[in-house]
Amino acid sequence: MFYAVTPFRSPMRGVFGRTQAKDAAVEIVADRVISYEEWLAPIQSLIGLREVKAFAEELLAFYTVNEWRKKYHLRSDALMHHMVFHGPPGTGKTTVARLFGHLFYSMGMLSSGEVIEVERADLVGEYVGHTAQKTKLMLEKAKGGVLFIDEAYSLSRGGENDFGREAIDTLVKGMEEYKRDLVVILAGYQEEMLYFLTLNPGLSSRFPVKIEFPPFRENELLNIALQMVKEKDYTISEDGLQSLRMVIRSEMGSPDFGNGRAVRNLIEKAIRKQSRRIVNEKLFDRERLITLKASDFY
Repeated sequence: MFYAVTPFRSPMRGVFGRTQAKDAAVEIVADRVISYEEWLAPIQSLIGLREVKAFAEELLAFYTVNEWRKKYHLRSDALMHHMVFHGPPGTGKTTVARLFGHLFYSMGMLSSGEVIEVERADLVGEYVGHTAQKTKLMLEKAKGGVLFIDEAYSLSRGGENDFGREAIDTLVKGMEEYKRDLVVILAGYQEEMLYFLTLNPGLSSRFPVKIEFPPFRENELLNIALQMVKEKDYTISEDGLQSLRMVIRSEMGSPDFGNGRAVRNLIEKAIRKQSRRIVNEKLFDRERLITLKASDFY
């Protein structure tokens, strides 16, 4: 099943080409100064993901310079921003796709910035001609925004006679047709994605941006956990933090470890256990309500 994620309407919308520049890193929007740092803040606040942050900086710098080039009547061609995100599950690929959709929209590069999240079943049909129809439909839905294809390599899993190849060919044609108002992002494991890009002549060159999403380190996972509990109005005690670290360290050795997703599951499980503990204690003061202890992580 596909998912559609629409960005919030931002005061940054349409800054480039629609307002007057004050300098190369600042724009005036609705009588308020939007700084370079503010544009990047949602992406820079992510834990880890250095390549993502570096690309976001390059992207914003390019559009800032491009607007200045327009003012001097210099040529300012658009770049192709179709991307491949490769890395294990739970490393933030979907989250980043949504943030990029919002950023592209805010800069006026995409007309809606809506992110359409799809998988193989949303693109591949059951009979001749059905696949092209389904893929075209998703391209139409994503026009003006981002088409995010998770586990994109699964389109190639059925062999030579599988309809997945038809989806790939239709996708390539659609990218050319909607090239001025569409960004396609493919996501999946690194090795599988490298193979996938060889299946259609010119496919790899149509995705000039390739970003690695490495597994999170232990301290990064702990920081993700702390960020999650803060957002939910909880805290973790000192002994709870040590217990959480030990659980994370233990689970990191599992071949199917889910990185940030696994940490979210650990926190949600701890919250459930904490709730049961509090009910059994029959003590509902604020400190107990917000604190996750060591016993909640076992």
